[in-house]
Amino acid sequence: MQYNPGWNNSSVNLLHVRAVGPSDTLHYVWSSIGAPTVLLVATAGGSSTLRVNWTRLLSPAPAGAIWIDPPSSVVYSAAVVFTKVFEYSEAKTLEELFYPTYDLSDFSWDSVNHTLNHTALTAEFTGIPATDPSGSFSNGSLAFRVTAYEAGGRDGPLPSLLHTANSSKVEFVLAGVVPRGNSSRFVLELATVEETGVMQKLRSTRSIDDEYTPTIFEMLSLVAKSQNDSSTLSFLQWKATAYGSQTPRREDSIQCRSRGLQAANWSLPVSSIVHAYFGEGVGSTYTISAINISFGGEEGKVYQEKRYLSWSALLGFGQPPKDTFSPLVISIVAVALGTPMVMLLVGSCVVLFAQRKRYSEYEPIN
Repeated sequence: MQYNPGWNNSSVNLLHVRAVGPSDTLHYVWSSIGAPTVLLVATAGGSSTLRVNWTRLLSPAPAGAIWIDPPSSVVYSAAVVFTKVFEYSEAKTLEELFYPTYDLSDFSWDSVNHTLNHTALTAEFTGIPATDPSGSFSNGSLAFRVTAYEAGGRDGPLPSLLHTANSSKVEFVLAGVVPRGNSSRFVLELATVEETGVMQKLRSTRSIDDEYTPTIFEMLSLVAKSQNDSSTLSFLQWKATAYGSQTPRREDSIQCRSRGLQAANWSLPVSSIVHAYFGEGVGSTYTISAINISFGGEEGKVYQEKRYLSWSALLGFGQPPKDTFSPLVISIVAVALGTPMVMLLVGSCVVLFAQRKRYSEYEPIN
């Protein structure tokens, strides 16, 4: 993990996470320059490096300021941009009342260097609006917590996401932010940038196994698929839940919904590192898709009481991890289905034996 490689000033944040494998290298570039963004770049070989032209990156025209050396090693590249946070409440007429939008490109962000942990491979981007007329952020903040992984495994805290070494985790956190309505709900808007010939698809998978995330039976995945060979190139995966506590328990669950995937016809913030890497072709040469993740359930009162909201998602390369049935659930299903079958088999044998014994006591009648 490198913080602001080649730059000694901590007034801006750029975190480079590099994972080297036997035959390839994965690059994650997280930044709060403009809207919070992560670049995902997969390269062939183990010698590719990130290059940053800081003078150009911090200028009004950042195109070409970020690249991978050698450029020919790049196999796949994409980006996820966290653009806006909406807040709304429902009136008695069931109409949605939206408050002024929080544009994340207008936030002021703390230095990530203070939270960087090279042992745990974690970092935190914490910010507040540059202007806050309502005073909602006077004692609160918005944060994106980043975690990289060296090997496969499962997170301990809920929602206990299953991860691989080809993935990283991002946690969206609202803490202490005063809602502007009596039953406010929040919506996180995020956008994806993909190369031509790559399509985003939203998948929903349901399972009866909720051992690791109690009462949550749905997993959602936003996967990037190549139109040529239908192979999955990258993914963003999350459970259909958020939590209202720093130490989440089942009762702290907050309902989470996805409001569809749409092609975005708006432009990303000019200062975003997306333009620095992809150039001015974003929106024409590259495809932008957007999705809204809403939190709060039907009544929207969980955040009102806790003043805390956390939502975790996994992003990475290749196929998203798939949960298999745990030994506990397999045992329960085996007992639940096996016991009636055994009882039926034993009962049938007893009945047949009883019938044979009863009729064997009599002689046949001519």
